[in-house]
Amino acid sequence: MSSLTQRQRMSRLDVKISPYLYIAPFFILFALVGLFPLLYTFVVSLFDWHLLKGQGDFVGLANFTAILEDRFFWNSIFNTFSIFLLSAIPQLIAALVIAAVLDANIRAKTFWRMAVLLPYVVTPVAVSIIFSNLFGDDYGLINNLLQNFGLDPVAWHRDTFASHFAIATMVNWRWTGYNALILLAAMQAVPRELHESAAIDGAGAVRRFMSITIPSIRPTMIFVIITATIGGLQIFAEPRLFDPATAGGVGGSHRQFQTTVLYLWEMAFFRQNFGEAAAIAWLLFLIIVVIGFINFMLTRRIATGESAGPRRMFLRRRRRPREKQADKTLTTPGTIAEDVKL
Repeated sequence: MSSLTQRQRMSRLDVKISPYLYIAPFFILFALVGLFPLLYTFVVSLFDWHLLKGQGDFVGLANFTAILEDRFFWNSIFNTFSIFLLSAIPQLIAALVIAAVLDANIRAKTFWRMAVLLPYVVTPVAVSIIFSNLFGDDYGLINNLLQNFGLDPVAWHRDTFASHFAIATMVNWRWTGYNALILLAAMQAVPRELHESAAIDGAGAVRRFMSITIPSIRPTMIFVIITATIGGLQIFAEPRLFDPATAGGVGGSHRQFQTTVLYLWEMAFFRQNFGEAAAIAWLLFLIIVVIGFINFMLTRRIATGESAGPRRMFLRRRRRPREKQADKTLTTPGTIAEDVKL
């Protein structure tokens, strides 16, 4: 067997190495802007680090202990999860409904798809300023409408639940259309033969949507749920700008809508304690990882267990009339006798 030439050896080496070179830029960029800051933040959390004085003494896990004993931290966790639940659940439901409507045979589909994406294009600062005035306590449009109907005005900036609802409304208005377009792309990938088979069997639009569309787009729903979870737990701009004049914009006069990221920002730049701020960042990171993993496992189990069921059911139901017709033809009186005569 003759030895390989230089050109053949280079060709083989290119086949082995080139795939790694193609994906290397992503990992290099991730290491620089993602992994290194994450690890460096953990290092900062182990020191008594001041914003102006810089690195101090090594304190180990004392910053984590101090944060876990701080009632303001747990208050921010409660506010974060409250706003997240008020925004994520209605947002997913509304996005599903809007995607189903856009997937139907309606006029001016392109116009409506662009229309639902417009709120996402608007900057969060503009959205927060508009909605903070819309939900104003004294001169807001919502309270004026309530008073016109003889109802008492709502303290949108002072009441805990009311402020959470107002901030969640901002989040829903901005992100619902974006998630709807992602779900719409998944819905359009569902084979139309499944809907046609179900319609022939007498299934209505709601039945087809619940039994065919939703199981078929579950992988996309996993993506939407996980991204909504990550974004909802990292919310900052909306509560920061909802009432910027009160208490320096740290989440209300009594911290009634101070989220965890907003508390991190206060700890780092108001109290100038970078060590505890880094500890908050790592605790929030661990919370997001745990909740994201739980969401992924639950939705993945549901998707793998039920996604193929509706398709098999409707295909099986579609074959049954044909099978019965074939059996009826074979068992018709006189058919066998006529075959014998022939």
